[in-house]
Amino acid sequence: PMRKSGGLDPRVVLLLCFISSAACNTFAFTEEPSDRAVKADSYCSRILRAQSNRKEVNNEFRLRVEGDPESYQPGSTYRVSLTASSPSYFRGFTLIATREGAEGDRDEDYAGNFQIIDEEETQFMTNCPPAVTESTPRRRTSIQVFWTAPPSGTGCVLLKASIVQKRIIYFQDEGALTKRMCEKDSTDRPLLDCCACGTAKYRVTFYGNWSEKIHPKDYPRRANHWSALIGASHSKNYVLWEYGGTASEGVKQVAELGSPVKMEEEIRQKGDDVLTVIKMKAQWPAWQPLNVRAAPSAEFSVDRTRHLMSFLTMMGPSPDWNVGLSAEDLCTKECGWAQKVVQDLIPWDAGTDGGVSYESPNKPTLPQDKIRPLTSLDHPQSPFYDPEGGAITPVARVMVERIARKGEQCNIVPDNVDDIVADIAQEEKEEDDTPETCIYSNWSPWSACSSATCEKGKRMRQRMLKAQLDLSVPCPHTQDFEPCMGPGCSDEDASTCMMSEWITWSPCSASCGTGTRSRERYVKQFPDDGSVCTLPTEETENCVVNEDCLPSSCLVTEWAEWDVCSATCGLGMKRRERMVKMPPADGSICGAEVLEVEKCMMPECHTIPCLLTPWSEWSDCSVTCGKGLRTRQRILKSPAELGECTEELEQVEKCMLPECPIDCSLSEWTEWSECNKSCGKGHTIRTRIVKLEPQFGGDPCSQTVQRKKCKVRRCTRGQGNSEEKRRRKEQREKQRGKQGRYLLCCRMRPWSSWTECTKLCGGGIQERLMSIKQKFKTVQLSSCKDRKEIRACNVHPC
Repeated sequence: PMRKSGGLDPRVVLLLCFISSAACNTFAFTEEPSDRAVKADSYCSRILRAQSNRKEVNNEFRLRVEGDPESYQPGSTYRVSLTASSPSYFRGFTLIATREGAEGDRDEDYAGNFQIIDEEETQFMTNCPPAVTESTPRRRTSIQVFWTAPPSGTGCVLLKASIVQKRIIYFQDEGALTKRMCEKDSTDRPLLDCCACGTAKYRVTFYGNWSEKIHPKDYPRRANHWSALIGASHSKNYVLWEYGGTASEGVKQVAELGSPVKMEEEIRQKGDDVLTVIKMKAQWPAWQPLNVRAAPSAEFSVDRTRHLMSFLTMMGPSPDWNVGLSAEDLCTKECGWAQKVVQDLIPWDAGTDGGVSYESPNKPTLPQDKIRPLTSLDHPQSPFYDPEGGAITPVARVMVERIARKGEQCNIVPDNVDDIVADIAQEEKEEDDTPETCIYSNWSPWSACSSATCEKGKRMRQRMLKAQLDLSVPCPHTQDFEPCMGPGCSDEDASTCMMSEWITWSPCSASCGTGTRSRERYVKQFPDDGSVCTLPTEETENCVVNEDCLPSSCLVTEWAEWDVCSATCGLGMKRRERMVKMPPADGSICGAEVLEVEKCMMPECHTIPCLLTPWSEWSDCSVTCGKGLRTRQRILKSPAELGECTEELEQVEKCMLPECPIDCSLSEWTEWSECNKSCGKGHTIRTRIVKLEPQFGGDPCSQTVQRKKCKVRRCTRGQGNSEEKRRRKEQREKQRGKQGRYLLCCRMRPWSSWTECTKLCGGGIQERLMSIKQKFKTVQLSSCKDRKEIRACNVHPC
């Protein structure tokens, strides 16, 4: 039997424990040992079948998949968040993903895999491993995890959440705590017609996350890059690329060569099916910190008939691997234009080359395979190989943001403040048709808002006309306006409490081990309707200054506040310090960090406007073959008395031409070998090795073996007198004259096999023999004797 705690029915307490570990920790109760064992295989199904009284309408909590997709791409990874709208919060939760209609009794009922982002916030449930729950029991307003979609063929999936708030449980079976997603199949699902009105303008930004740190296996350090990005906004009648489709010649040239020329030609040939061609330049290297170089971006427009957006860019070097979006629909079912789309990208195979690694040799696939996403089980030599078949870590992220709308809109869902402000700001920006002949000062800071309350007002800034280079052309726009609200107001909480900023955290309550610290804020303005303000004014969290206080430990103080940023505008650095309170008792060096430095970003730096000519065309590549550089310039047109212009006047980028010819490279000759005869006439050889084979049409290799005659001493032959020597000499001369006839008087055996090389490396010698099979009358002829050949072997370096 269970004992009640706090007057709560023990059955409710047990139900709370099913839903959340935090809820279980909130109440103290005990069970008889015989009742403790709970099988994990049934625990998950009990969570799914749990029921409770709940509010009929509950909009306080929301389960959301980033980008709000209606379908999932098999194997893709999505960010899943669970949020509470202010002033609500939750203490515990459970998050689980199942096949639609599944009971949760079998392993196959659970779809995909969750991945923990913050171990201090979330963990896998002990008794139900597929589910995620909280790590620590405390108030929270949001959590995030990653979810990798299941493989193809799974069908529809339900992401479900349960929320514990005090002693109330909000279940997952309906409403905003359930997210239904079905498998994406672009080949079977027809694209819906767009019902939106007017046009919309978007900015697409590409973030390359392909780096040696994140994808270390076989990472190509020297040549890694993203090719020039190419794409378009288009109608449903045109397909740039799609999973299950066949790559066009344009897609093939992007995938294999990184060249967008043919792809752009194909896009422009589609006429009215294309509204905007999307282009970004190549990125060398593939990954760069954003504080060194801004992520590349491009702008494009969509309308009712051309509301889809597609693009691709090659991972280089690779056989035919790319990333991109295919027919991303920016028209919503509410007849509006999507405000923001963010997607993590995994590489896909164009089906034109059969290579399995980044730098595999060319291996054309004939006939072409279908376009397909790469998987972690494709090939053991693949850089993305995982024997357990896990999801591939995304190599890039793309963000598509709406920056303006034009024309009359007909969206069913009313615009929010963000929509209105974005459109107003863009309209003013686009209408700023300031001529190049007008030179202005920097804009002044924004004025105070015309509204001191949370009602909408306006604020203004000004600039001064410094020079008018052409008096016949007027210089407009010396004032600028934008919407605003009073101090402390926010769009979301205009009808609730206005709170101050949080005051600095108090010191940690413990100098060793885990302690607590708190901070406070106060109510600046109560709700207009006179209701009580329920937002928390105090917040407490755990803190650790020193892990432990052993004699061997180095004890430090808490971190001081951050210093002011080193820059007054743009990117700077800030630092903070702490002190060593007590060094280790054993005299060792204290390893604790006492200084922290991080980047800080101040408002954008403004300089005097520069009047510049357009960029010139790119120069020819600085080399005739291989990798080189090319440049382009522009000229400063504004007068020097206006001040120094800090804009760059020259740009340099890398260029690639066909590889340069590489000639054969040989080592130095070895010393001459010993003579192959101990007496009489013989020969000696010397060798050299090929250090580098000729490539790309370079000069071929010359000889690697040389042979010359040698004579050590005359051989001694018997006791023959001078008369016999003379007679033999005459006989040899007579035989030489008849050599052609005598050659027919002996028959030779075939050449023997070559002997083993005298050295394993560095240049050795092999021999083979041809012996006499049959001699006729002219056996004395020197041409009818055994023959021997010598050649060099194993000339490669040791």
